[in-house]
Amino acid sequence: MTLLEKSYLNAGFVSEYNLKDSKEQYPAIYNSKYDFLGQSYASMYPNLHKYPATMLPQIGLELLKEFKAKKSNLLDPFCGSGSSFVSGLEYGIKHFMGFDLNPLAIMISKARMSYIEYSYLIKEKEKLLHHIESKNESPLDSNPLTNITNLDFWIEKNAQRDLKLIFSYLKNLEDKSVQNLFILAFSETLRECSYTRNNEFKLFRMKDYENYKPNVYAIFTKNIESLVRDYLQFYQPKLQKISLHLSNTNFQNSKQKFDTLLTSPPYGDSRTTVAYGQFSTFINEWLGFKDPRKLDSKLIGGIRAKKLYETGLIKDYILEISTIDKKRALEISSFYFDLESSIQNLIDSINLGGKVFFIVGNRRVKNIELPTDRFIAEVFCNNGFTHLQTIKRKISNKSMPLQNSPTNKAGVLSRTMNEEYIVICKKRDLGKCKNHIEIKSQIAEIK
Repeated sequence: MTLLEKSYLNAGFVSEYNLKDSKEQYPAIYNSKYDFLGQSYASMYPNLHKYPATMLPQIGLELLKEFKAKKSNLLDPFCGSGSSFVSGLEYGIKHFMGFDLNPLAIMISKARMSYIEYSYLIKEKEKLLHHIESKNESPLDSNPLTNITNLDFWIEKNAQRDLKLIFSYLKNLEDKSVQNLFILAFSETLRECSYTRNNEFKLFRMKDYENYKPNVYAIFTKNIESLVRDYLQFYQPKLQKISLHLSNTNFQNSKQKFDTLLTSPPYGDSRTTVAYGQFSTFINEWLGFKDPRKLDSKLIGGIRAKKLYETGLIKDYILEISTIDKKRALEISSFYFDLESSIQNLIDSINLGGKVFFIVGNRRVKNIELPTDRFIAEVFCNNGFTHLQTIKRKISNKSMPLQNSPTNKAGVLSRTMNEEYIVICKKRDLGKCKNHIEIKSQIAEIK
């Protein structure tokens, strides 16, 4: 190692300037503390609504404690159902901002983080159930049933009528926070009363659908009672004096800067990993959101790239896959192009000294494990951050298959994502090192 390389090593720039072999960069260290074996989401905060591949809030809370994150504010650019906000709330953070393209995700996050007075909520719930018992439909501006694609294929005729009646009362609620919360109970009811196989994230119709005659009113009553109970017991007492800003968009750079970023982005494109859009289709269609069945194509990696991703440490993995399946390699490239762009858009919104926590899985494609954790660390380190640590944990609490068929050959199974990686980086002051671009150029000349 040259004298110049040693000086950069001592300055803490090892991760950024590739002084190690790529296989040794950003090593992951297993920490059993983060396994949370035997614990579920409900161990800390129950779900107000099902959602695919939710981050365990206990993980986020432990990270914020161990790395002594500031309690000023928290950003989640892929907020999903708001698990990171739950972690921050428990840690003592009061100011939150989140972004997600899925309208259902925004509704869930908003519901669990909006304060509603106890007795008022109970009164509104009882009033709603009383109206529903009368079975006198309230007027609606439009018929939401017409929004559902292949309606009769998915929902039995009597269930359609009952769902519409319940929704007519929800639609006419004046308090938007109460309405949003109650719509979560309706959303669960809509999916539960459909012909969908309820243990699936994707849309598959049950085999014996002809014999399924759901009691819509009983199911909705069960769901809203459970929802209100959990909200009041686990969320409401902590929600006073917090601020929450949510956007149903990709992350948009704002003037506000953040000291903490905690997120768990998609592990791959929705078509081949977790189908967030398909899971949310019915309620997003019912509420009239635009193109809900195209949501998965709008998420990270949703549109196939026209060229391979050919930079950085992920390059060799993609090239190896391309020798087996060029089309698949282009799909993977799209995911990494989009993920890199998403990270770069975040850079200016993090304060100096701010910490970022990315919780990801390394998916296996064509029996090749893609090091998404190291890719994320590399992108951050190439944009003014220092890699502090990558923690490896065993997955024991997510709804994910233990095996898949990465070769697409019948009977050939392989281990899928049984581990998660937590990438922790810190933003540094580039002014302390002559010139960011100049240093990288000097290192390149040395090599």
